[in-house]
Amino acid sequence: MEKDEFFLKRIRELANLSWQRDIVTFSDFLNLNEQNIVSSLKHQFPQIVMETSGGYENAERQMVAFLPDALYYDYGYPMQALKICPVNKRFAEDLTHRDYLGAIMNLGTSRTKIGDIIQTDDGAIVFVKEEISDYMMKNLTRIRHTTITVERRELSDISYEPHFEELKGTVPSVRLDTVLSVAYPLSRSKLTTYIEAAKVFVNGKLITNNGYHLNKGDLISVRGLGRIAYAGILSETKKGRYMISLRKYI
Repeated sequence: MEKDEFFLKRIRELANLSWQRDIVTFSDFLNLNEQNIVSSLKHQFPQIVMETSGGYENAERQMVAFLPDALYYDYGYPMQALKICPVNKRFAEDLTHRDYLGAIMNLGTSRTKIGDIIQTDDGAIVFVKEEISDYMMKNLTRIRHTTITVERRELSDISYEPHFEELKGTVPSVRLDTVLSVAYPLSRSKLTTYIEAAKVFVNGKLITNNGYHLNKGDLISVRGLGRIAYAGILSETKKGRYMISLRKYI
């Protein structure tokens, strides 16, 4: 069975299970493309309410909760927030998102069990499926050459303000490809390849048209490159070009 077919089968199973047994069911952590697929299936399950959470506001990887109807359900997502800190900050390396993810994956963990990893001044917070939290706390002891500790944190205590870089540039129009060219030093053809390869999402929706017109406040995610927020037009030049502002999350 192809990967996409297996994914679709699993989503349908979760939705049907929720309806048939009158319970709340949950997916694993889904990437933006998978979330887009689930959203496109909503019409197939009119009796099911689908809600999402990644543990904090604007999380990229999220779990989907399937509710059997629109009535109130007191439920919690089966996820945990784990805080990763160096044992001795003085001798700790400057670890990257890739370092944290690589160390976790080296434990034999599936990527579907891991949500976002957000870096903090003193380490990182990783959101994981509840079922693997004890295993990670016991076995994740080192990242590269840095000895670390892993502790649980209450989801309600997580407060995260992303760091970003302010960028400005001039573009002939507020098209998706031209705005991306301000954020990423890549050729127009290379950016078009990302868009046509289904790697670009605007506000969580897959966009494959490089001429897509952006609106102020749109959040753009590019798989493999990161996220930016389009802050709008600052001014218009005499030649009809636009000075725009972006926030590039780092």
